[in-house]
Amino acid sequence: MRTPNDLQRYIEEHNIDAQLLRDVGETPTVLDAARALNVPPEQIIKTLLFLVDGQPVVYITNGPERVDPRLLARYFGVGRKKVKLADAETVLRLTGYPAGGVPPFGHKTPLPVLVNARVLSLPVVFGGGGDDRTMLRVTPEELVRVTRATVIAEEGKS
Repeated sequence: MRTPNDLQRYIEEHNIDAQLLRDVGETPTVLDAARALNVPPEQIIKTLLFLVDGQPVVYITNGPERVDPRLLARYFGVGRKKVKLADAETVLRLTGYPAGGVPPFGHKTPLPVLVNARVLSLPVVFGGGGDDRTMLRVTPEELVRVTRATVIAEEGKS
């Protein structure tokens, strides 16, 4: 299993303009993370792993709202039942990080990344830092650059 130290090495090796915030407190939910960092929930990003027609894809969005799988189904042109949130074992196997602490980059397996356009409306965002007590601080522009993400709007159009 990867740790925040692995993520820190990845940040340094790839000259990423990001900062790990360690021991911020328990951050199992977006609201908990927002409270721990004293920021609005919209500044907390979620890095979620979905299986779309069996293929893994990372979807990054912000805030406490649930992700509607129909968004990804429309984007990929598949039926809603072909989009599944990956289970914790799959998340760990593909990203190297435990669910709840998955950072937006530095994954064990290179994965395609989609970012919700709303993330780009913020000056800075905070995401998983490799475990449930570490957060990553990064600008949305740097996030998109590093992940080579496709930005998609709520309607699922790029």
